[in-house]
Amino acid sequence: MNHVKKKNSDQVELDETDLAILRLLQEDASISNAELSERLALSLTPCWRRRKRLEEAGVIKGYQANLDRRSLGLDIMAFVSIRFSTHADHAPDAFEAVIAQMPEVLACHKITGDADYLLQVLAEDLDSYSDFIETVLRRQVGIASIQSSLALREVKNSSRIAIPKCRKD
Repeated sequence: MNHVKKKNSDQVELDETDLAILRLLQEDASISNAELSERLALSLTPCWRRRKRLEEAGVIKGYQANLDRRSLGLDIMAFVSIRFSTHADHAPDAFEAVIAQMPEVLACHKITGDADYLLQVLAEDLDSYSDFIETVLRRQVGIASIQSSLALREVKNSSRIAIPKCRKD
């Protein structure tokens, strides 16, 4: 049997059929179980069980529509580097808790290098982005610097993950 071998305790063992399900759902998350089972040449119940197992194991974290931000009036995309003056106190933890609640923040990553965090932020315009900086970021304790880079053009924007190939045992 071909499968993706586990490399860590969080990784789930997946076979070729599981990977095919993931590929098809990444292409179209609205696909019905009937169509999914047909495209995989599986009967409906085993297909549903596999999909349910992938959901319960956390491989599939949820389903969402991919929206066009510009159609919603969100014309500014900023990448914001945050550097803390110290890590000895709980300031970074408090920062993470605040950022996790901010709908303007699409992503927040704790990173290596000169900065401590990298945020991806959406705003309607420069004024609303400036408001976010002033009312949210500048009010966080312990931040030493905030550096913004504005996206001029999106070259690629995808949340699709490259699905690994199965390996033969």
